[in-house]
Amino acid sequence: MLLQEPTPELLERWKTVYQEYRPRLSPNRKSAGELVGYLQGSYPLQEVQDEKWKRIVELSVLENDCFAERLPDGVQPDPAVFLIRREERGEKLYRDQDEVFSGIPIVVGIDRVTGYFQVEGSSLLWDELFAFRGLDETDLDNAYLVAEYVACKKRFNGCGV
Repeated sequence: MLLQEPTPELLERWKTVYQEYRPRLSPNRKSAGELVGYLQGSYPLQEVQDEKWKRIVELSVLENDCFAERLPDGVQPDPAVFLIRREERGEKLYRDQDEVFSGIPIVVGIDRVTGYFQVEGSSLLWDELFAFRGLDETDLDNAYLVAEYVACKKRFNGCGV
């Protein structure tokens, strides 16, 4: 999860990682259903019915061309929002929160149509979900997404992808 403004050095690093890893990668992006299933099987969740949270996910998809283009014609986003409970594996996420998120609830929004997701409160969980979800053909043309994916895979698999 990018938590800083990109610098010229960071852009160069992304380009270097992209040039090294892109030839070795193929599309492997999982569906939204698989992403929801992974989250449900990995963490204690409480589904959030708050329309405000759902609207945030919906607008994130609709107002960003890179996400909106994944919507089939005439189909609207279908957001699901989950609160990670402070128990079992969820407790570790709260213990390991970045200082910027300290003390706030960890909430995950997933659009069940496009597979777009967002995480509030935990860069660790965002990285885990990004590594799990993978990249599609369009994502593989983006140096930032490839570099971020490689970093997340290394963080969670301990390997070079």
